[in-house]
Amino acid sequence: MALKQTIAMFRNYLRIAWRNISRNRMSAAINIFGLALGLAASLIISLFVINELRYDRFNKKADRIYRLEADMHPNDVITYRGTKTPLPLATALVREYPAIEQSVRLYQKGDLLLKKGRETFLEPRSAYADSTLFNIFTLPLLAGNPQTALTAPFSMVISESMARKYFNSTDVLGKTLVTNDTVSYKITGVMKDMPARSHFHFDFFRAMSELNISRANDWFEEGCATYILVRPGTDPGAITAAIDGVTRKYIDPILQGFIHSTLDELAKTGHYIRYPIMPLSRIHLHSHLPDEFEANGNIQYVRIFVVISLFILLVACVNFMNLSTARAAGRSKEVGIRKVLGSAHTGLISQFLTESVVTTILSMVLGVLITWLLLPYFNQVSGQAITLDLFSNAWLIIVLLGASIVVGVLAGSYPAFYLSSVHPMQVMKGKAANGFKSGWLRNSLVVFQFTVAILLIVGTLVIYSQLNYIRNKDLGYHREQVLILRNTAALSTHARTFRDEVLRIPGVISGTITSDLPNGGSFKPQGYFLTPTFNFNNTVLLQIGRIDADYIPTLGIQMAAGRNFSPLMPTDSSAVLLNETAVKVLGFKDPLHKTVYTYGANGAPLAQRIIGVVKDFHVGSLHDAIAPMLFTLGEQAGAISFRLQTGNIPAVVGKIKEAYHAQHKMAGQPFLYSFMDDDFNRLYQSDQRTGKIFISFTGLAILIACLGLFGLVTFAAEQRTKEIGIRKVLGATVTSVVGLLSKDFIKLVLLAGIIACPLAWWGMHKWLENFAYRTHISGWIFVAAAGIVAMITLATVSFRTIKAALVNPVTSLRSE
Repeated sequence: MALKQTIAMFRNYLRIAWRNISRNRMSAAINIFGLALGLAASLIISLFVINELRYDRFNKKADRIYRLEADMHPNDVITYRGTKTPLPLATALVREYPAIEQSVRLYQKGDLLLKKGRETFLEPRSAYADSTLFNIFTLPLLAGNPQTALTAPFSMVISESMARKYFNSTDVLGKTLVTNDTVSYKITGVMKDMPARSHFHFDFFRAMSELNISRANDWFEEGCATYILVRPGTDPGAITAAIDGVTRKYIDPILQGFIHSTLDELAKTGHYIRYPIMPLSRIHLHSHLPDEFEANGNIQYVRIFVVISLFILLVACVNFMNLSTARAAGRSKEVGIRKVLGSAHTGLISQFLTESVVTTILSMVLGVLITWLLLPYFNQVSGQAITLDLFSNAWLIIVLLGASIVVGVLAGSYPAFYLSSVHPMQVMKGKAANGFKSGWLRNSLVVFQFTVAILLIVGTLVIYSQLNYIRNKDLGYHREQVLILRNTAALSTHARTFRDEVLRIPGVISGTITSDLPNGGSFKPQGYFLTPTFNFNNTVLLQIGRIDADYIPTLGIQMAAGRNFSPLMPTDSSAVLLNETAVKVLGFKDPLHKTVYTYGANGAPLAQRIIGVVKDFHVGSLHDAIAPMLFTLGEQAGAISFRLQTGNIPAVVGKIKEAYHAQHKMAGQPFLYSFMDDDFNRLYQSDQRTGKIFISFTGLAILIACLGLFGLVTFAAEQRTKEIGIRKVLGATVTSVVGLLSKDFIKLVLLAGIIACPLAWWGMHKWLENFAYRTHISGWIFVAAAGIVAMITLATVSFRTIKAALVNPVTSLRSE
C-alpha cells in the first residue's frame, strides 16, 4: 500500500513539474538550454580528457611496459636528454636482470621510396624493430607468425592499409617490396593498422637484424628507442636500480679509458649518465623530449581543460539555481496556499527537487544532442577523432544520469528548502520574495560567474598574444617564400646541377642544398674541445649543421663576425662557423681564426678553424632556447631549398616541378615540397589548437553566463517592480531606471576583476613558462577582459530593464 502511495505521489510531482514547465515556457527554455550548454561543454571536454588518458592503453601489457630515456650531464657544459639510448643496452638488460622479461628496439632511419606501377610514393612511417616487437606491443597480425616475422634480415611487416594500397589485398605473405629502387624486402607479416591512440604510428617494420649497428657493442654511438617488458609485480624502483647497475658495468670501463673516472666519481661532482624509465601509459602526456617519434599531448593542457570544464559546469549550475530561484519566488503564494491546505514541509521540498531534477534530465538529453552536433567541429579544431557512443559505453549513461540528478538536487535545494520553510502568513503577504532580495548568496554567485568569465577571457587574450608574438618575432632568418624540396636524395652528385637549372627560372633568386634547416632539420649533437689533447671536462656538446656556401644568404642569416664559407676557398673544407651562443659556451672573446677539435674518423683529434660567427637564429620552436651550434661546409642532397621572389608562386613551382622530373633519376619520383613558413607554423599546431579550443569554450562560458545574468536581471526587475513604478510616477526616465539596476552589477564586475586578475596572471604565467621566448603579460589584457565582461553585462541588463522600465506604472502598482 505504501509503495502505491509513493508511486502516486511521485507521479503527481511529475505532473505538477511538467505543468509548471509548460506554463513558464520562456523561462524554462532558457533554464534548460543554459544547463544543456554547460553539460555539453563538460561532456566534450570529458571525452577529450578520457581520449588523452587512454593513449597506449590498447596494449594488453601496458602496465608492464616502460621506455628507457637518456639523461646525461657528464660535465659542466654537456647536457643531453632524449629517447635515444645505446643499442647494446636492451640486450644487456635482459641478459643481466631476470625481472626484465623482454626488450625491443625501434630505430627510425629515413623514409621509404616505394613504387606501385608507374606511381612512386614516399612513406615516412617506417622503422627497424627487433623480432620481440609483437611480444611486447599488442599489434595483431592478420597474416604471418609474430614470433618469426622480424627474425630474418630484409624481412618486413606492413600494415593492412599499406597491403591494400600496394597489392589491393592482405594476402601478400612472401611477396616483395623494393625500396629506394635498390633493396628488396620479403613481406613476412600483415598487421592491423595501429590504433589512433598510440604515441607512435608505423606502417612498415623492417628487421633490426639487417643493421650492423644492431650487433655493435658501442655504448656511445647512435642510439635507438628502447622499450622493456618487466615481469608482473616488479617494482619500478628495482628496475631503475638494475639499469644503474648495468650502466656501471658497461660504461665505467669506457669512462675510465676516456677520463679516468667512473659514474660514482662523476656523481660526487654533480654529474651523471643515466637512463630513467617512463611508463608507457605516461609517454603521450608527460614526455616532451626533442626526438619523440611524434608530437605528444600535454598534461598541462588536459588539466587546464578539466578546470575549464568544471568552471563551465559550475557557471551553468549557478545559472540554473538563479533562474530556478527567480521562478520560485513568483510561486510564493502557491506555496502559501498549499501550506495552508496542509502540505507537509517534506512534500514541498520533494516537489521543488522533483521539478529541478526533471529540468536537469531534460537538459541532459538536450546536452547530449548538442554534444553530438558539436563533436565534428571540436574534432576538426583539436585534430582528434572522438566519438560519442553511448550504447557501447553504458557507464557514460549512468554517469550522465547521476550527474543530472546531483545537479538537479544541488541547484533546486536552495529554493526548495527556503520557500518550504517560510511561514504561510509571510508567504501570503509576499514577504518570501523579499528574502531573496538581501542577496549575499546571489551576489556571491554573480561574482563567481564574472570571475570565471574574466579568467577565461584573460587566458584567451594571453594565448593569442603569445601566438601573435611567435608569428612576428624575429627568428634570425627569413622564412617567407622559401620553397623546400624534400625528396631529392636520389639526385646525389647531380643536386648542384639541378639547383643551378632551377636558379635560371625567373622568380628564383637563390638556393641551398642541405637537410639542416631551422624549422626541423637533422642537426645532431657532437662533442668539441679546445686543445689537441682530449680533455673530457672541457668538452662542449654542439649542434652540428652541414651547410653549403649559399645557406647563409638564402635564409637571410646575418654574420656577426668574420665571413661565410666561400667556394673559392679550398681550405674552407676544414673551416667552421659558430653561432653567438656557441662562442659564449666555448668561452671565446675573439673566436676568429681560433681552432676547435673533435674526433675524426680514425679517433684522432680533427682540427677545425673558425672563420666566422653567425648571429643567433632559432632552430625548432620557441619552446626551446637557442642551442650552441657549429656549421661545417658540405652538401646534403636530402633537401634543397629555394628563395622565391614572385607574385605568381604557383607558376614558379610548376616550372621547378618540370625541372625536377626532367632529371634522369627523378623521373616518376613524387614531387614533395613545402614552404618554410608553413613548416614553422606546424611547430605550433598544438598551441594553435589549444587557442581555438580555449576561445570556443570561453565563448560558450560567456553565453551561459549571459543566460544566467538575464535570469538575475529578470529576478531583480521582478523584485523591484513596484519601486520602478513609483520612480516613474515621480518622473524617473527609462535611462535612470536602467542605471539604477546596472550599477549594482557593475560593482560586482569590479569585485570579480579584483579576484580574477591575480589568479589569471598566475595561471597564464605558468603556461608561458613552457616557452623559452615569450610575450609580456600586459596590463591592458586585464582591463580589456573586465571591460568586455562589463559591456556584456550592461547590454544584458539594459535589454531586460528597458522592458521593465517601459511597463505602465498603473500595471505595476495595481495591487496597491
